[in-house]
Amino acid sequence: MSVSYRWVIVAVGALMSCVAIGAMFSLAIFQEPIATATGWSHVGIASAMTLNFLVMGFGGFLWGAASDRFGPRIVVLVGSVLLGLALVLASRAATLIEFQLTYGILVGLAASAFFAPMIAATTAWFDVNRGLAVSLVSAGMGVAPMTISPFARWLISAYEWRPAMLIIGIATWVLLVPAALLVRRPPAEAVDAGTEFAAAGARPQLSKVFRSPQFIVLGLTFFACCAAHSGPIFHMVNYATICGVAPMAAVSIYSVEGLAGLGGRLLYGSLADRIGVKPVLVAGLLVQAAALATYLLVSELTEFYALAIVFGSAYGGVMPLYAVLAREYFGQRIIGTVLGAATMLSSLGMAFGPLIGGWIFDTFANYSWLFIGSAMVGLGAAAIALAFPPLGRREQEAVLGVSS
Repeated sequence: MSVSYRWVIVAVGALMSCVAIGAMFSLAIFQEPIATATGWSHVGIASAMTLNFLVMGFGGFLWGAASDRFGPRIVVLVGSVLLGLALVLASRAATLIEFQLTYGILVGLAASAFFAPMIAATTAWFDVNRGLAVSLVSAGMGVAPMTISPFARWLISAYEWRPAMLIIGIATWVLLVPAALLVRRPPAEAVDAGTEFAAAGARPQLSKVFRSPQFIVLGLTFFACCAAHSGPIFHMVNYATICGVAPMAAVSIYSVEGLAGLGGRLLYGSLADRIGVKPVLVAGLLVQAAALATYLLVSELTEFYALAIVFGSAYGGVMPLYAVLAREYFGQRIIGTVLGAATMLSSLGMAFGPLIGGWIFDTFANYSWLFIGSAMVGLGAAAIALAFPPLGRREQEAVLGVSS
């Protein structure tokens, strides 16, 4: 198998992250049409997204461990089938509780089958330019708002929300099942030289890994980062509409964030390969916090666009860096398990935003306290990231591309 196949892995991973995350986050587009058609409360619908993140967290840990044991292909293939089924069932839900269980639990479980396994597969294929490769895979998440969200909005306008969700579920099968069959292991096993947790070729004890300062700081930073931006991302379309922006234009703000996130992933990933992951991560978290606070001051469409570029590039740029840090600290043998565990914590952080944002809107009829609280949590994430232990010399050389 040609070494150039590594870029096929990157492309497949980007496609999977785009479709899976885009389908899950399309609930932000479905929220108002569902509420209007069914009479279900905003907080009730948003709670399905909270369930998404809770289930996605635990599912990510299980899927990541399964990919370490059985390989990524079978994991993403099962996830592809399950995601399409979940969306089809959610489109037929007759009650709010049925919708919450199908969309909240099944979609969350299915969507969690892609991130850790595909990131683990990518890090195994790349020794140099690992930060850029991981960022490209993660870039699919940035493309999702530019593709799945407008597609969902168009389908809802043309066919109402139930047929729209059904079509997206079928499209998920068509795109992801063939892509899963392209996933391969690298031609040679990655070497975990220079990592404290991969000495002498033995699998490290997970209890030691999860108690280590490296994992504790990684998990807490990931948690706080996602807790900061999840609510504003989910409620951005509704917030812009309240400010007087037309519904389709409001969706375009979401798309601009996604495009900026794509650029941010490429920029931050390249910088991490050159100057190290930690300073780039801290800088990105500070930019994210500042952008969240600034949303209190915007009301016009052009202002939303300008801030979406800053906010999207920041939160999109920092997300892949956690995977790079996990690989450099803990090595390849358990990267799926470690990244799955860290993703579980991040998903718990993501779970708070949609629910709290829905409660704030239902209670105060505005989102001011959501942006204030999110900015404060974002500053906390940056503060925690400063506590990352330094990499060893050999690990640092690997991060900077000095050795491979």
